[in-house]
Amino acid sequence: MRSRFFFVTLLAVAGPALLWGQSNAPEQQDDTFTLHVNVKLVSVFTNVTDANGAIVGGLTKEDFAITEDGRPQKISVFERQSELPLNLVLAIDTSGSVHKDMPLEQEAAHKFAHALLRQQDQMSLLEFSNDVRQVVGFTNQPAKIDRGLSTLRGGQATALYDAIFLASDTLAKLSQGSKSTRKILVLVSDGGDTADTVTYADALEHALRGEVMVYSIIDVPIAASAGRDTGGEHAMITLAEQTGGKYFYAESGGLDAAFAKVSEDLRTQYLLGYYPAHQEPGVNFHRIHVTVPRAAAEAFDIRYRTGYYADSHPSSD
Repeated sequence: MRSRFFFVTLLAVAGPALLWGQSNAPEQQDDTFTLHVNVKLVSVFTNVTDANGAIVGGLTKEDFAITEDGRPQKISVFERQSELPLNLVLAIDTSGSVHKDMPLEQEAAHKFAHALLRQQDQMSLLEFSNDVRQVVGFTNQPAKIDRGLSTLRGGQATALYDAIFLASDTLAKLSQGSKSTRKILVLVSDGGDTADTVTYADALEHALRGEVMVYSIIDVPIAASAGRDTGGEHAMITLAEQTGGKYFYAESGGLDAAFAKVSEDLRTQYLLGYYPAHQEPGVNFHRIHVTVPRAAAEAFDIRYRTGYYADSHPSSD
């Protein structure tokens, strides 16, 4: 989010003695003061696809409607976002359960970095197993990501929620003070968290507070496997849905296709921005709802983050 300040000059029309505690003030004296009201711009990155999954481009500001906690909001900022910078963390599960797929993950991630990274973008590489390790710091050079991919080492446990928590924190800090930078976390995992240090709820809250969009690539080579962690899969799906990202299955060697879909999705986003009006006092988590009113409810799939925390400290203008 970004911030702007409104300066409101209020004329004191009550008796001066009542306002200032001065019994000898002139009867006709007018006093003024300036009230500084900080209103944060809420940025909502939005993807729209049709019933067949095809991307819907060419929409305008007038096509969208947005509410916060059920209250209509005025869209003050509208942009098509293919050119906005990306700050992206690629987090790869290198635990024992997916170790056999590591060569495929490395090759697919190599292609992804080379296809996606532009001069204005920044990518970091994490691996998570027993703990979380930053393999490569933020860079716009694919060759550095390549070198990092060749050093992935692995472990037995899966610190999935730790990775989400730490990546969200890193992205929020990196983007602080910058305008309209998209914060993206791409997770490659089978979904099972076995580290038991950070909870799912904490990981999701941290991603929402950091305004991080989670893209989950679910690596399930054998869909009918008795050892398949459907609970972990559901967690990765829900994380993507709640943060405005998307999830993909990488079955039968489909990691290349999954990464390509993530790249396409990131190039076709809209940015809707509004200054919250008529907020209910005391509400900490504000729920967002975006629609395209001219279309039937089932015509479009509209993806965006479900809301934001009022006590977060996002970047500002």
